[in-house]
Amino acid sequence: MPKPILVTAGLISVVLLLALAALQIHQSSQAREQAEAALRQALADAEAFRATNSVLAGEISTLQEQSTQLEARLTEASQARDGMLQKMQSELESKDITITELQGKLTVNILDRVLFDSGQATLKSEGQAVLLKVAQVLSQYPKRSIQVVGHTDNVPIRVRTVEGFTDNWSLSAGRALAAVRFLVDQAKVDPRRLSAVGCGEFKPVADNSTVEGRSRSRRISVVVLPEEWVGSDAGAVGRTTNSVPGKVPGSPTNAVPIKGGDPATAAPKEGGAVP
Repeated sequence: MPKPILVTAGLISVVLLLALAALQIHQSSQAREQAEAALRQALADAEAFRATNSVLAGEISTLQEQSTQLEARLTEASQARDGMLQKMQSELESKDITITELQGKLTVNILDRVLFDSGQATLKSEGQAVLLKVAQVLSQYPKRSIQVVGHTDNVPIRVRTVEGFTDNWSLSAGRALAAVRFLVDQAKVDPRRLSAVGCGEFKPVADNSTVEGRSRSRRISVVVLPEEWVGSDAGAVGRTTNSVPGKVPGSPTNAVPIKGGDPATAAPKEGGAVP
């Protein structure tokens, strides 16, 4: 092969080698830049994760503290509820007075024969003594609201009673209101804690077709509401109205109006069946 051709071929080979080397250097530079960019992004992501983790750690700490406080309050409320239940049972529970607790509500059911004569809404001395004991326990729990709920059996009032009641609605409301008045006037319970509710015959606790069932259904329920219900109407039960004759000033009441006027002044009539 002639010498010029060999020289030319050699030069071409050198040029090709130089071009290949330059290409490799360029590719290597791009790869390094890409690697550096990826590293910078990874560092930025890591810093963002650290900041997020710091915020989350603070939030977790706050939630743990709130959970501890809530558990302490729940324990305190449970102990207070259990303490009230035990005190009520110790002071009051008998064959005529039952005490139950459900979902934070403490209910004292007092049969009507303890509190009232048949068909009347005037508290007997025995009933006054019971309500005084109830008030003494309630005085230790001043943040709890109280509902006094009147119930009757399903025996209709056919003739207006001596105190002016013409149906079970008004009798149940009158009895609830009489108990509220006593708790405010004599037992000195804050009237803002109290409400009076009349349910008539419509919330029996036993079979009204038997004498014993009707006896158990005729009752006054003193319902002590959980503290979280204070200031709300969440626990309201029974038929309600905004007007109750003879209402204790300043006391919230949801009682049905007493038909026939004030029980103390209603004209008596004889005869008729009363619950």
